[in-house]
Amino acid sequence: MRIWLDQVKDEPLEWEETVTVTPEDMARPEVTALGPIECRGRLTYVEPSFLLSGRMFYQQTLTCDRCLQSFVDRQEPEFELVLTRERESEGGGEHQIGQGEFGVWPVEGEIFETAPVWLEQVELNVPMKPLCSPDCKGLCAQCGADLNTGDCGCRAPVADPRWAALAALKGSLPDA
Repeated sequence: MRIWLDQVKDEPLEWEETVTVTPEDMARPEVTALGPIECRGRLTYVEPSFLLSGRMFYQQTLTCDRCLQSFVDRQEPEFELVLTRERESEGGGEHQIGQGEFGVWPVEGEIFETAPVWLEQVELNVPMKPLCSPDCKGLCAQCGADLNTGDCGCRAPVADPRWAALAALKGSLPDA
């Protein structure tokens, strides 16, 4: 959606839209599918900037980091951003973000495009290590069986012989 910022100066603007984002649009390989994203936004003029309050509702299908099974994760994130009109920078191109610039979204010209904001918020809400459940047991290191479905029958892992001297030392020390 495109919003003319001059329209918002006199009265806040509220809107709803549905956005479609494909996993290919994101730089997150753990996302295998993404449902339609229902977005609600409110844009308010707070001189000299604009305040964007947003809320999103969607489902994402992720791959568990431990067992590699797909699972559906419902998301309902809320966020606030300060929209600032981008000033002409002296060198042009990219610049390093300072601590005070987190939560700030630069806008070029008089038109605000909502789609990049929604995409960024979806990417920010993908967990770093997605887990199908907090107690996921993962895969057997020897045979690769999913330990959530039951014991695989493999023997207990053999200790690495390189650590034997350290284990012997630990066994000889008194308990502290």
